Amino acid sequence: MMGVNYFEEAVAKNGPNTTEFFRLFMAPGMGHCGGGIGPDRHDAMTAMIDWVEKGTAPESMTASRVVDNQVVRTRPLCSYPQVARYSGQGSIDEASNFHCVAP
Repeated sequence: MMGVNYFEEAVAKNGPNTTEFFRLFMAPGMGHCGGGIGPDRHDAMTAMIDWVEKGTAPESMTASRVVDNQVVRTRPLCSYPQVARYSGQGSIDEASNFHCVAP
């Protein structure tokens, strides 16, 4: 919870507009630097470059689980405090069947 606590302290000190320059994306099931039981890869660098160079802040990013060089699952990583919720239709292995919602 250190990341969540840090984010919430930053919002408390900087105000509600903090997300204009600082966002947190949780990756459930992902180890600290990759691996783990959940989707284990995502491209945070491109999201950050687009934010800095194009002014397009990320609302979500797509993470994937790769097994034997094949993508077997994708999930959206949502801007905290939002979480990914299954739409109830389609494969649970496809990010397009989830959407980011407030908890």
